[in-house]
Amino acid sequence: MTILNIFLGTMIIMALGFAVIYCRDLYINRKKENLTDRTFIPLSAVGYVSSFFDTLGIGCFATTTAMLKIFKLTDDRRMPGTLNVGCTIPVIIEALLFTNVIKVDLTTLIPMVAAAAAGALIGAGIVAKLNEVVVQIGMGVALLIVMTLMFMSQIGLTPSGGTATGLTGTALIIGIAGNFILGALMTLGIGLYAPCLALVYSLGMSPQVAFPIMMGSCAFLMIIASVKFIKEDAYDRKASMPRTLFGICGVFTAFYVVKTLPLNTLMWIVIGVIACTSIMMFRSARENIVNREKKTSALNI
Repeated sequence: MTILNIFLGTMIIMALGFAVIYCRDLYINRKKENLTDRTFIPLSAVGYVSSFFDTLGIGCFATTTAMLKIFKLTDDRRMPGTLNVGCTIPVIIEALLFTNVIKVDLTTLIPMVAAAAAGALIGAGIVAKLNEVVVQIGMGVALLIVMTLMFMSQIGLTPSGGTATGLTGTALIIGIAGNFILGALMTLGIGLYAPCLALVYSLGMSPQVAFPIMMGSCAFLMIIASVKFIKEDAYDRKASMPRTLFGICGVFTAFYVVKTLPLNTLMWIVIGVIACTSIMMFRSARENIVNREKKTSALNI
């Protein structure tokens, strides 16, 4: 059995374990939360569209956040958990597909993936306990970071990458450390794709190699983070379930049917939507702070 088979086998086993935990939680809470109410159709559309473009390399966290926030499909407090839990299975499928078709040095892939998972293990436990205002501000900042990276990529300010399929020495250490930080930040809602692409490019690796690295990293770290979010009851089941189901459909459509699209115009639209969503997050945080101050003042009178 090759190292790649062991790597993929481990991913599949962890994915099955997560699926059992996820489905069990949905089943136990099926009466407490109506999982198929009138929001099922728009949430399904969110899952399909965001995973479709995720498979093409745009990322799903920022686009999912934007659609959930704009159409008021879930509350901000549980947004990080909803993003991680709802996107996990579609991203695992992406990782399995791309790792099989794109050659990458396993001595680079496996340490970077493990580092991202370790970062998520630390980050998820912290994020699950944050209050709504902190989450709103954190996600507002996260969206600004992602928007900035996407904007820089669009105007050619980020590295274009090289031809390497693996890293050694200092470059590998930088890659591992960088992915550890990105794994921790992803639990707050900062999508790993855009910053991981920038990291891989800056280290001289081939742009194609970024796909199995970033998708493999997300697959493992999201399993770990999502289990924590489920145990802490820090995600929206009603939003996560259709996002997962139709996200899987979006992945297969993009990978097997569409494969490539002229994404330049779409990227500018996504950047604009992310900017608006970030502003909405900051405004929501401000409103919550003002309301808390009013309540405190009323109690003191």
